[in-house]
Amino acid sequence: MGLSGAIGRSVRFRAAVRAPALAGDAGAFQIVPAAASGISWLHANGASPEYYLPETEGPGCAFVDYDNDGWMDIYLVNSGPCDFYTPRKPLRNALYRNNRDGTFTDVTEKSGLLGNAYGMGVAAGDYDGDGWPDLYVTQYPRSILYHNNGDGTFTDVTERAGVAAPGWATSAVWFDYDNDGRLDLFVCRFADFDKAKNQWCGNRQTGNRVYCIPSVYDSMPSYLFHNNGDGTFTDVSREAGIAQSPGKAWGVVAADTNNDGWMDLFVSNDTVANFLFANRGQGKFEEIGLLAGVAYGAYGNARSGMGVDAADYDQDGRIDLFVANIDHQAFSLYHNNGKETFSDVAARAGIALPTLLMSGWGAKFLDYDNDGEIDLIVADGHPDTKIHERVSDVYYREPMLLFGNTGKGFVNVSPSSGPIFSRRIAGRGLALGDFDNDGSVDVLVGVNGGAPILLRNLAGRENHWLGVRLVGKKANRDAIGAKITCQSGDWKRHRTKVGGGSYISSHDPRVVLGLGRRTTVDWIEVQWPQPSGLVQRIAHPPIDRYITVTEGDPHFV
Repeated sequence: MGLSGAIGRSVRFRAAVRAPALAGDAGAFQIVPAAASGISWLHANGASPEYYLPETEGPGCAFVDYDNDGWMDIYLVNSGPCDFYTPRKPLRNALYRNNRDGTFTDVTEKSGLLGNAYGMGVAAGDYDGDGWPDLYVTQYPRSILYHNNGDGTFTDVTERAGVAAPGWATSAVWFDYDNDGRLDLFVCRFADFDKAKNQWCGNRQTGNRVYCIPSVYDSMPSYLFHNNGDGTFTDVSREAGIAQSPGKAWGVVAADTNNDGWMDLFVSNDTVANFLFANRGQGKFEEIGLLAGVAYGAYGNARSGMGVDAADYDQDGRIDLFVANIDHQAFSLYHNNGKETFSDVAARAGIALPTLLMSGWGAKFLDYDNDGEIDLIVADGHPDTKIHERVSDVYYREPMLLFGNTGKGFVNVSPSSGPIFSRRIAGRGLALGDFDNDGSVDVLVGVNGGAPILLRNLAGRENHWLGVRLVGKKANRDAIGAKITCQSGDWKRHRTKVGGGSYISSHDPRVVLGLGRRTTVDWIEVQWPQPSGLVQRIAHPPIDRYITVTEGDPHFV
């Protein structure tokens, strides 16, 4: 079925999956039990006495509509065989098809999306523009590109495409860096690690071994692959200026931070400076993190940056940045001042104090209650399984955090938002997606060495909304970089479709615009990314449903 027909069909099924909250599960987010969802998969991290660092850093997850039926399916990444780990029984990633009734069916074997190494994360994107989302799975020691065949199966095209990205890959993002209308690929590489280079960390006198702080490993450059338009990619990391900045990259988000029409990259690094790769056009990037004020902490210290995201949280027309750090560093909210400078406003915005003892991984801006303001959700958990033995009030398993945007800052609304925000988990990847098509953006969390957590959003149902699926023609088909503006009376809001964000996870490509109590929309306007640049207005769209807007088509579906 075509994309437009699928989205239209999703509206008619919406009422069938509106489930009441479970007893004792009040709050904004409801934990969906595995018995109710049908998701029985478990992450196996292969924890060993050798304390290999990758054991504590995964897994990632994704919402992806792999079969184009208008319903978000789920993909989960597992570990697997490599030089330091031989599973006792075969492990595999998992693809769960959405049954459109709140349940999922495991279709992994048919799909071919099993993985073939020690998996970390996933990035979904239609790199060949055929209308079917493809999957790039980051792994150690080589990653894998799965082409979507459009019949429920995927083919490993890594070698032909040339995107294996040797080494330890973490997050990845699809985005169009050269504005040619095709999705290119950026792959975060972590430290110089393999079994032979594994370091011993801990107390030599007692023999108490722990997972190392990454400062003991050398930095490595990340990868940038240019899409050649014929199913192949060219590694342009050196020519583009990416390889000249080695780091220890965990997270990445692509967004136009200086409003010049070119997609930039914000990369979080662990124990070394964060990077802001400013896209200068002609295929060149300049690393300006230090000058921009996003490289270090307030005292000039390198922090442990993990999950990242980008959004204009205060609606001033400039993209702001967020990065989650490790305990005793506080998370960072970088307000965009213009002229390629940022200020960390986490303290006065209400984010620093609640996060001081936390370690954040998956993180994403979202309007969880559909009131029109951009909020923030974070999955937390320390990478060191024994941290509490050495540091008071810091734990390996930590509760998630939810911050509500008041329009003047953020408020920690976690205590009143559901049991998940008091449950301690080893949270890692976090993906956003409306799996029941009710307009309330749901959340999927990857748990290290455990079962994933699916969270149904109940709060968004209290307000009106409009969901928008964008289909590019001259612009990249996924419309990464598009800006949507919504007008209702004297009220106006805009959202930018960034690439990636969070940590080793991938998200529902649809944009949900929260309307609050407003019952009509005068118009929405889409500014398509280059090479199109088209500004397209849709008058009086319906509310409380999803629509598909195709570049250049005056009608929506």
